[in-house]
Amino acid sequence: MDELWGHLTATQDPPAAWVGLVAALAALLIVGLRITWPLSRGLITIAHEGGHALAALLTRRKLQGIRLHSDTSGVTLTRGRPNGPGMVLTALAGYVAPSLLGLAAAWLVADGRITLLFWAILLFLFCMLLLIRNLYGGLILLVTGGAVFALATYLPENGQQFAAHLAVWFLLFGGVRPIIELQRKRRRRQAPDSDADQLARLTILPGAFYVFFFLLVSTASVAAGAWLMILPALGVPSP
Repeated sequence: MDELWGHLTATQDPPAAWVGLVAALAALLIVGLRITWPLSRGLITIAHEGGHALAALLTRRKLQGIRLHSDTSGVTLTRGRPNGPGMVLTALAGYVAPSLLGLAAAWLVADGRITLLFWAILLFLFCMLLLIRNLYGGLILLVTGGAVFALATYLPENGQQFAAHLAVWFLLFGGVRPIIELQRKRRRRQAPDSDADQLARLTILPGAFYVFFFLLVSTASVAAGAWLMILPALGVPSP
């Protein structure tokens, strides 16, 4: 057990500055391009629904299951009071989850704990797999988990560092775009049951406030991620 823990918590030397910069640019292109975003958006949905599920468990709501769909949408089913702090926190957690997970991952990468990051992702995917209630959702989690396992097992150290940086930046940038898309749909009245509108019905604040809150958290996470990962490589001390 001590040997396993030592392997998981081992640190790697930081890569050259260009590794993080290239990974950030690649992630930005994946999120920004119309060709790649629809193919990769489902990974952000996994984090989004995982955020709902974690918040539900922490607030002691009964978690009935998660569904992930081929159109990259998803739904987390919970049971409990239809209002109150538990319901509010559960609804609030979805859109900020990818960004906050990306920020936590950035802290691990900045500390050189690449192996721990990969296995934390695998644990997260395994826990979600136990909660999945549809075939497609189970399949996409197995494929994603298999890919992460292969990266953690077979890639050389340099390759793992690039993959870890790419994953972090994808979560950070990918946490922003769905919020922008959400507001566009709300303007066209195409998302009456979005998380922001559900929160507006649960509280006295309008849906636009929650969209702004989601965007504030996501952009702050991008800035903090850059501070943690890129600036130290350029000679600027991180916190």
